[in-house]
Amino acid sequence: MLEHSLICKGCWQQMHVPIPLRGVLSLPFRLFGIKPSRMNPNTCTVCELMFTKVMRSRKITIDATVLFADLRDYTTLSQSQSPEAISGLLDAFYDEAADAIWEHDGLLNKTIGDAVMAVFNFPIRQEDHVAQALNAARAIQARWRGRAKQLGEELGLDAVKSGIGIGIHCGDVSFGEFGHSHKDLTAIGNVVNTASRAQSAAKAGEILLTQAVHDRLSPQMGVFRPEIYQLKGFAEPMTLYAPVEGAPAQILH
Repeated sequence: MLEHSLICKGCWQQMHVPIPLRGVLSLPFRLFGIKPSRMNPNTCTVCELMFTKVMRSRKITIDATVLFADLRDYTTLSQSQSPEAISGLLDAFYDEAADAIWEHDGLLNKTIGDAVMAVFNFPIRQEDHVAQALNAARAIQARWRGRAKQLGEELGLDAVKSGIGIGIHCGDVSFGEFGHSHKDLTAIGNVVNTASRAQSAAKAGEILLTQAVHDRLSPQMGVFRPEIYQLKGFAEPMTLYAPVEGAPAQILH
């Protein structure tokens, strides 16, 4: 289980202000609408909009890593299983993905049907945000391998054949509140689109990294197998890297 911080990590890191998130000391803050963020319970609702409150801007450009994870075979399973079983499957996916992302200080920015989108390096700043995103991806896969068998027994799903495909890209993204009548706090840009496309190319149980992510990882992060993909919406083929789990710690070129 994820251990929750008692104060907002983002506010403490960026402003050195100890905003209580839990316990008696947090109650006065709740009266003013300051509470744990739904995107990361170790940050607060003030921290989410740090750029608005402190920088007086609706959006900012940040160097970030974006992760997309998608539950494979969800549509197929939904046609053959009960609504209760499918709901339980999706709940479990969201829970396991969220805990893995939060353990590595990522922001669970969106849940989109049977997929999740996470942003690393905001509002909690991380010099190693690329490595943290990869660690989160590995944690998601490890958690799901254990949870899938349990779900098969609990929900009666046929061996829960679904796996998770993950794509990761990094670079400059525009993060902020987009829209007027309906405001959406999110990241947009080519980095987000590329991470999504990389996820679409990943097989169940696979993690695919872009060249930009690969180049920013240290050799200690493991061995990576390169393969050329033609991603939808991209004119030129792209090299993506899949971690070779259990291999010696060096990067293949």
